[in-house]
Amino acid sequence: MSIEVKVPMLPESVADATVVTWHKQPGEAVRRDENLVDIETDKVVLEVPAPQDGVLSRILKSDGAQVVAEEVLAILEAGAAAAAGDGAPAPAADESAGAGTAAAEQGAAPAAAAGVGPAVRRLLEEHGLDAAVIPVSGDRLTKGDVLAYLESRRAEAAEAAAPPPAAEEPPPAAPVPAPEPMGARAERRVPMTRIRQRIAERLVEAQHTAAILTTFNEVDLKGVMDLRARYKDRFEKAHGVRLGFMSFFVKACVEALKRFPEVNASIDGTDIVYHGYYDVGIAVASPRGLVVPILRDVDQMSLADIEKAIAAYGEKAKKGALSMEELTGGTFTISNGGVFGSMLSTPILNPPQSAILGMHKTQERPVVVDGEIVIRPMMYLALSYDHRIIDGREAVQFLVTIKEALEDPARMLLQL
Repeated sequence: MSIEVKVPMLPESVADATVVTWHKQPGEAVRRDENLVDIETDKVVLEVPAPQDGVLSRILKSDGAQVVAEEVLAILEAGAAAAAGDGAPAPAADESAGAGTAAAEQGAAPAAAAGVGPAVRRLLEEHGLDAAVIPVSGDRLTKGDVLAYLESRRAEAAEAAAPPPAAEEPPPAAPVPAPEPMGARAERRVPMTRIRQRIAERLVEAQHTAAILTTFNEVDLKGVMDLRARYKDRFEKAHGVRLGFMSFFVKACVEALKRFPEVNASIDGTDIVYHGYYDVGIAVASPRGLVVPILRDVDQMSLADIEKAIAAYGEKAKKGALSMEELTGGTFTISNGGVFGSMLSTPILNPPQSAILGMHKTQERPVVVDGEIVIRPMMYLALSYDHRIIDGREAVQFLVTIKEALEDPARMLLQL
């Protein structure tokens, strides 16, 4: 029974998708729920599973094709088995008088062909062959034996018809390749993925529609590092996840967002929308490009909850398994370029959000503390914000609030 393999329903905001990679080819057997093909939208990559066991019969949309929801991608023959090779033995035919009668009616094949299968008998009749003169590789004559015999006859005929080689004529000289031009440089052109196209569109949109300004500060992370070193083993044993630095930054941002609601707001036309919740996006690098999964209601999450959610999102991003819901929304974003060695940057807004925090590499530097020069682990922080809704004073104070919370994490945990 033929079954149509269709594009799954796409999210409401996605009009179409692109076929990325077929994992099965026509003629291959597939199992129910086995992934047949990946299709890419401008946000996520979706897997299309096989609806039934069977054999993939035809692929209607090849790699790179644009498709929409419910469009047919391929045809699956449910319950079928994979096609056997040409050399496999043909199924045995009924050795009753019916087989002999059919051979006699054709008059082309001798009686020796009466005990062979229908596929072999058809070959014998088409080529006018005598089954008795064909070498048999096993217990009975097979389709592979007949094809091998035909191939040997063709080879013999071609050899007999070929003219003898000229004895006196020297072999032609090998062509001399033309020298490559000096300074030749290779180029490779590849189409942008849907996700990369969408990233480009959103970044350009942010630059064109928002009045982006960036303010900087630096933070001494000794307090956070000492607290982490003291409790990381007990934390991991109790919660089953490592205690990282990102959870402290997320908590510090939530405290700052509560004090400065403009940073957690967004612009809709001529209105300012103040969000009474805190959905923080964590920028994650994936093989297909930058993605920003959302931690929802972060103010209600513990440090362990945050670390577990970030770890889970990181694994999903590597596998391309993030869902549309996990990537949609968000009122504020944190981007950590420090994991790649960045010392300082000016992050770009993630529309329609009004601010984004950029973290950078932690590096030991000499600083003055209580009138003395000491070595401390320092990090530069950058806050890019939409100046249409956030004034410079609020932006600077927002960043100072994050700095104070991280430099004295006990105050943050005690909500002081």
